[in-house]
Amino acid sequence: MKIIITGSLGNIGKPLTAQLVKSGHDVTVISSNADRKEAIENLGAKAAIGSVSDADFLSKTFTNADALFAMTPPNMGGVNIIQNTTEAGNAFVKAIQIANIKRVVMLSSIGADLPTGNGPIAGLYNIEKIYEKLDASITFLRAGYFYFNFFNDIPMIKGAGIMGANFPASNRIPLVHPEDIAWAAAEELQKSQEGQKIRYIISDVKTPSEIVKAFGNAISKPELPWVEFTDEQYFGGMTQAGVPEEMAGLYTEMGTGLRNETIAADFLKNDGKVQGKIKLGDFAKEFASKF
Repeated sequence: MKIIITGSLGNIGKPLTAQLVKSGHDVTVISSNADRKEAIENLGAKAAIGSVSDADFLSKTFTNADALFAMTPPNMGGVNIIQNTTEAGNAFVKAIQIANIKRVVMLSSIGADLPTGNGPIAGLYNIEKIYEKLDASITFLRAGYFYFNFFNDIPMIKGAGIMGANFPASNRIPLVHPEDIAWAAAEELQKSQEGQKIRYIISDVKTPSEIVKAFGNAISKPELPWVEFTDEQYFGGMTQAGVPEEMAGLYTEMGTGLRNETIAADFLKNDGKVQGKIKLGDFAKEFASKF
């Protein structure tokens, strides 16, 4: 199969590319960074350098492809983030239609069933709705809360001796490792399917109290506490750390959605299956290696 991978050689793109090349597929990896060309080719794939917001570039790259892994960049600028994300989705759809790709796996997220109240995930809600109109076989691969997000807490642990966010220690959070996303995406891309479906990819479901216990034990800080911040405290902490206000506002809203459990609700009520292999205990060792 000729398969196109977007997302460059990131935490998902690199293991996904390696798996597909190993399976004998003709893989092209799209990257906006020309410096990635050699690394892509070293994996046995072809490199296509350009912007995922450029529908003409995408349509040329998609020509004669059998399948596409569509991943919208997570940070579409410091302002107009939802609009920029949605416009990138429109560029993808235009290119898919021109190239007549019939198999698409779109990376989405828990909470993408909600039009609002989910922070940056609202852009993925919009893209799912755009993709639903395509005449193609589509898997909406809804991923959990990335384990890797917790790397951002390392300065807080070192500076204040705490972890925290604007949601409580008791809430259940569906978590995911990028390598599990890559595994699920590879499986879907190689699978024949009629119509459209939603698949959740979750590695583990844990509460923040369980998360801080696992991390604390891994870094020899067994008393590490989870502190629930107010929305104002959470927003203020991010902006003081240099996060643009619009982005900070969206992440605060996402935290609110995790607090009231609306973001996790569709998975917990209608699916609830943990398919990923990398559990919290496994990731805690990886976390400790970065600490």
